[in-house]
Amino acid sequence: MKIIRYPQPSQWQDLVARPHLDVSQLNSTVAAILDDIRQNGDKAVMAYEEKFDHARLQSLAVTQEEFEEARTLVDDDLYDALMLAHHNIEAFHAAQKHDPVKVETCPGVTCWQKSIAIERVGLYVPGGTAPLFSTVLMLATPARIAGCHEIVLCTPPNSEGKVHPAILVAARIAGVNKVFKAGGVQAIGAMAYGTESVPKVFKIFGPGNQYVMAAKQQVSLHDVAIDMPAGPSEVCVICDANSNAEFVAADLLSQAEHGIDSQVFLISTSEEKIQEVCAEVERQLSVLPRKEIASRSLDNSSFVLVHDTDEAIALSNVYAPEHLIIATADYASLAEKVVNAGSVFLGDYACESAGDYASGTNHTLPTHGYATAYNGVNLDSYNRKVTFQQLSQQGIESIGRAVELMAENEQLHAHKNAMTVRRNSIKK
Repeated sequence: MKIIRYPQPSQWQDLVARPHLDVSQLNSTVAAILDDIRQNGDKAVMAYEEKFDHARLQSLAVTQEEFEEARTLVDDDLYDALMLAHHNIEAFHAAQKHDPVKVETCPGVTCWQKSIAIERVGLYVPGGTAPLFSTVLMLATPARIAGCHEIVLCTPPNSEGKVHPAILVAARIAGVNKVFKAGGVQAIGAMAYGTESVPKVFKIFGPGNQYVMAAKQQVSLHDVAIDMPAGPSEVCVICDANSNAEFVAADLLSQAEHGIDSQVFLISTSEEKIQEVCAEVERQLSVLPRKEIASRSLDNSSFVLVHDTDEAIALSNVYAPEHLIIATADYASLAEKVVNAGSVFLGDYACESAGDYASGTNHTLPTHGYATAYNGVNLDSYNRKVTFQQLSQQGIESIGRAVELMAENEQLHAHKNAMTVRRNSIKK
């Protein structure tokens, strides 16, 4: 953890820069795997599953028997927790539905917009160092609410060829149609191109490591849409002299344990509080099962001392964090000044873990500064906005001449004629 005191605004861009990796070799590796999957389908996917996940598979699809077995392996307490989280996620996302509004822009011209669900979506749920069954709920629940006809999920199996049971149970709860045993680049390729088993989808959602991110970006160039660029997870915490150091340290560590490339960023108006948080981090870190991962993540992290909370929120907006926790006394007023963030947590009790699991908001969020331009996954992510317009004869009279003049001056005479023949028909 690096402590930086009163940096000048001119230094902020360098201060918030994420680590930049040389991805030239990575992109080449990813491209080769994707090309193999495009050419060889299931056979290639299973070969990479054996190579990377050490699983020798006879087929990719999860069977009905495996779903039934999974339910027996998930205890009732966890099942109830999944159901509670699903209920809250469903309630929050269902409230995002909006009825179309028809607007008469001028006499005889009516325009409206309608949300139409993407017919077939693909969800990627990482296995890696932790089975992210919560991500199943976050991605599949709004897809089902939106009305996607087919929801396909890919997730890596263990070395025995089994998917974590909680992932399968969450998939059933959230309404996933099909689950396939495929991880990493091979999963993204299978959903982007389609194989003998895995359907080709129209949009891919879900987090992953740098290889998954590179694969999503490559397939998005020509073959399929993606939710957003997403890289290693991150949190920014803003605290002051009155903040609870134990809570702040716990929030920082909950992010740091995601992976060695995760990043935590603390901004404080109190040097004493920074020292108190540092001590708490060391105390809590010592008993964490994933302390090695969290410790390496903390090596990439910064604790920054600023003059006041206005400066703190300004620095946070430059950082554009995936998660922003405002744990200051004036959190309500600071919340109004948030410009760039994926998801914001207010006050002492709104820990990031609440949003990660069960408050109802979505935890699939923009990272790496992309919060300046992207939002997290929501109901609209699974819809296309299709516009409609209807013109009567009165509408032709209202805008016809303007259309002709504009088309003529753009030298698009066929465009002009499409309106002219209608105007002439009305005059007859």
